[in-house]
Amino acid sequence: MTEPIQLQSTTIEGRESGPNLLILGGIHGDEFESMWAIRRLKSAVVPDVLKGSVTLVPVVNEAAFWRGQRTAEDELDLARTCPGRPEGSVTERVAYAVSALIREADYLIDLHSGGLIMQFYPTVGYTLHPDSDVLDEQRRMARAFNMPVIWGTTSRLDGRTLSVARDAHVPAIYAEWMGGGACDPAGVDDYFEGCMNVMGELGMIARSQPASRTDHVVEDDRDNAGHIQGNYPSPFSGFFEPVVRLMDTVKPGDLIGVVTNLLGDRRKNIVSVQEGLVLCLRVYNRVYEGESLAAVLEI
Repeated sequence: MTEPIQLQSTTIEGRESGPNLLILGGIHGDEFESMWAIRRLKSAVVPDVLKGSVTLVPVVNEAAFWRGQRTAEDELDLARTCPGRPEGSVTERVAYAVSALIREADYLIDLHSGGLIMQFYPTVGYTLHPDSDVLDEQRRMARAFNMPVIWGTTSRLDGRTLSVARDAHVPAIYAEWMGGGACDPAGVDDYFEGCMNVMGELGMIARSQPASRTDHVVEDDRDNAGHIQGNYPSPFSGFFEPVVRLMDTVKPGDLIGVVTNLLGDRRKNIVSVQEGLVLCLRVYNRVYEGESLAAVLEI
C-alpha cells in the first residue's frame, strides 16, 4: 500500500487580507540553499505586518534529502513528474501533494540550485505564459527577486512545478543559485532577500526595493529553452575536464571541456555550438553517458 504524502509546511497568516504566496525549497534533495533560506523566512515574516498569507515548504522532497541525493529511491526527477499520482511511487506522490498546494496558491516561488554535480550562475526565471496578464506578473516578480540573470523560457515543458502553475494560471518564478555540493551562505542571503523583495512588490509587506543588480534579461521561446538537462550531453561515461568557468563568453567552436575514459586514452572534445555565456557547468567530474555538461545563455 502507498500512503499519501504529507509535506511539512508552515502557513503564516497575516492580520490583513491579501494574496497567498507559496515558497518551495528542496524539490531536489541536494538543493540546500533553498531549505536554509525558507527556514529563515519562517522566523522573519511577522503576522502583524503581513497582508495575506505565506506558505513555506523548506524540503519538498524529503525522501531525496534523507537519501543525500537529487532524487528519491525510485530515481524519478520530481521536477519532471508533476502533477504526479496519489497512488504512485514516492516521487509521484510527492508531486501530487505539491501540485495540490500550487493550485491553491495565488503566487509561487520555487527555489533551486545546481545541487551536488552542477553550478548554476544566480538566475531567476519564468515561463513565457500565453496569458499576458500572468506573464506580466511573472516578469514583475522576477525583477523584484533581483538576480544577475533573468531568463524567460518556453511554457511548453511539462512535468514541472511551473507547468502546474501554468495550467492553474498561478504566476510563478523559479531561481537557481550555484550548487556544487556546497550550501553557500551568500546564496541563502540572496534567496531570503529575493523572497522578501517579492513580498514587498506584491504589497504583502512594507519594503523598499533595492537597486537592481540584474545584468542580463533574456527571453527565449524556442522549444526546449530552459531544459538544462538536454544541453551538451556527455558522449560516453567517464571523467569530465572542464576548461571554462561560469559566465565565460563562448562562441561556436570554442572548447567547453573534454570527456575521457579512466585511462585518458579515449578523449572527446565538447565544443560550444552557441554564442553566449556559460550559465551552468558540471563540477562533479564523474559523468555518465547522456548527462548534461553545461548550458550556454545566448545573449
